[in-house]
Amino acid sequence: MVASELSSVQTRPIDFVCNSEARRVMNKVKDLQEEMKDCGAVDALPSSIQLQCVGIHKPTWERKSVHEWRAEILLSLGTLAQDVRSARTLSQPGCRLNLLERLERSINNYLHVVRLLHIEQGEQVVPQAERCLGQPSKDLGLVLKNFGRLLTGKLEWLIAEMAKGC
Repeated sequence: MVASELSSVQTRPIDFVCNSEARRVMNKVKDLQEEMKDCGAVDALPSSIQLQCVGIHKPTWERKSVHEWRAEILLSLGTLAQDVRSARTLSQPGCRLNLLERLERSINNYLHVVRLLHIEQGEQVVPQAERCLGQPSKDLGLVLKNFGRLLTGKLEWLIAEMAKGC
């Protein structure tokens, strides 16, 4: 399943960390946004998706350990995957269903890679992440934008810290 949309990219976590091109190719948000435009009026979802907190308050974020960053990102991705799955099961066959399937697959790819990231430094106990949720939304365009910001924000901060070992 992880390699389902990663035809030319190695799916090893070290490649994800050390190769920005692999991350760029893996990020399907822009493709999904373009496909959504081509589909027409598919942005209204059958159920709400809880938007994740994607903003970073730099002083607070920097006080957290890399383990806490990963736990927070995993919680955000897991919650998003669950909500997208719920919306997908309520969708009729067609363009929106296809978009939700691809979005869910993309989120699950990220979940898989982030779970496998090997973090050596600091504590080995996985901390309990704070649940930080924004507003619920039935707007697929807003969900995609929020997911993209999670990837280019919090996830890239984690990767930048881990890439120091490349």
